Amino acid sequence: MSRTLLVPIDGSPMSWRALEHAFETDDARVVALHVVDPWDPGYSVATDVDVRTEPPHGSDAWYERADTEEQRVFDRAREIADDYDAELETDHRSGDPAREIIDYVEENDVDHVVMGSHGRTGPARLLLGSVAELVVRRAPVPVTVVRGPDE
Repeated sequence: MSRTLLVPIDGSPMSWRALEHAFETDDARVVALHVVDPWDPGYSVATDVDVRTEPPHGSDAWYERADTEEQRVFDRAREIADDYDAELETDHRSGDPAREIIDYVEENDVDHVVMGSHGRTGPARLLLGSVAELVVRRAPVPVTVVRGPDE
């Protein structure tokens, strides 16, 4: 029976590193999960977004922008999979990211979670991100937290 690795991706450099790590270390089925947090008014996976021009939180335009960004994230994930000549499945959820990741694990045949430590830089990078920390503490399967080469 094939193992299934879940890799939460949010468009951050650490999520791309986690996806690469999954392809480098295991010959398993890899599922990339993207979670949109509708309660975070500042939610944006794009690093070059000017928040002053963002659509109002919760508006149809906000959700359209979130869908567009999600497709951009999945396109990049597929490019990484192609670099490894690997298959990639994608899925998405909306809600609290840590809760949605854990629920996905519990509702699907997931054997292992591989995720980036966080999306921060500087001194804050020394700590696990809040999503990673919650998933490590609550997931019913092993969780590998991938850090960058300089951490």
